[in-house]
Amino acid sequence: MVRRTRTLRVLAAVLVAAAVVAGCSRADSGGAQSSSAPANQGPAAELRLGYFPNITHAPALIGVDKGYFTSQLGGTKLITQQFNAGGDEVNALLGGSLDAGFIGSSPAINAFAKSKGEAIRVISGSTSGGAQLVVRPDISSPEQLKGQTIATPQLGNTQDVALKKWLKEHNLPQDASGVTVQNLDNPRTLDLFKTGQVAGGWLPEPWSSRLVDAGAKVLVDEKSLWPNGQFPTTVLIVRTDYLRQHPDTVDALLRGTQQAVDFANANPAEAKTVTNNAIKQLTGASLAPPVLDRAFSELSFGVDPLAATFPQLSKDSVTAGATPTETQLDGFIDVTELNKVLQAAGKPAVDAAGLDKAQR
Repeated sequence: MVRRTRTLRVLAAVLVAAAVVAGCSRADSGGAQSSSAPANQGPAAELRLGYFPNITHAPALIGVDKGYFTSQLGGTKLITQQFNAGGDEVNALLGGSLDAGFIGSSPAINAFAKSKGEAIRVISGSTSGGAQLVVRPDISSPEQLKGQTIATPQLGNTQDVALKKWLKEHNLPQDASGVTVQNLDNPRTLDLFKTGQVAGGWLPEPWSSRLVDAGAKVLVDEKSLWPNGQFPTTVLIVRTDYLRQHPDTVDALLRGTQQAVDFANANPAEAKTVTNNAIKQLTGASLAPPVLDRAFSELSFGVDPLAATFPQLSKDSVTAGATPTETQLDGFIDVTELNKVLQAAGKPAVDAAGLDKAQR
């Protein structure tokens, strides 16, 4: 009996030690939360999706309103949440309260940098163009912005970075001797422009068009700063854990996004109506027809994330003072599932521009 008891104790100790070693091995091999995520667990019970009530997020608004996401997701429940700017959406993604989101390019880079390349991946494009520096009609040159206040939607967001980079390139300091950059919610910018308290803003659609409708003029169209006039205004990102655990659900989300993009491109008049109705439902106010028409004319919709532009966007964040160092983007783009969806639809694959390769 004594020998048997001793044997059992030894066996138990061996099993405990083995469990500890196995646990350490898993921890050592993973390190960060995304690396330790179990592989494919099948379709998710729910998908928590974020987006903005903006024209630049038209594919998201159309996908929800037309039921494209819901129909593709099948038994997975779609839960939506709206945001005003990218910083809040990044916090929700990094905090685990959101699974995927349509978001600006600069906040996407910030989320990747904050999580040391672990927490999120860009899985698709959505919208290109649709951002402008619009100002009072008496301002016709960069030098005339001295002493003026210019608005952007949020500190470090896509338009904030674009403005600050542009100011630096034109040797305009961001202080009382140069230009004061003020971060404001877009509706507030419109109100303050009307009362003369801001001279303009670097804004996404439909807000640049709303200021034009209120008397502003375009000083800089951001399209003019990019090759072929293309830059990623809105992309689709997903938590890395979610992508690894539920690739089938991500595929469904991408199929819904492709449907929404195809609808917007094939039916521009109806796309305007659907988007405007969605904005009214979310914000309580619809857009005037001239604003709606102008906003849509400034945008293009497509699932290509324009990966080749992101290294420059990362440099721009440093130039703008939004980040102290350039973000290394190895592994930032993952279009594996997108290209599966495109191939199944008979469409050409998109290029990750080498950003799908993680550092070794």
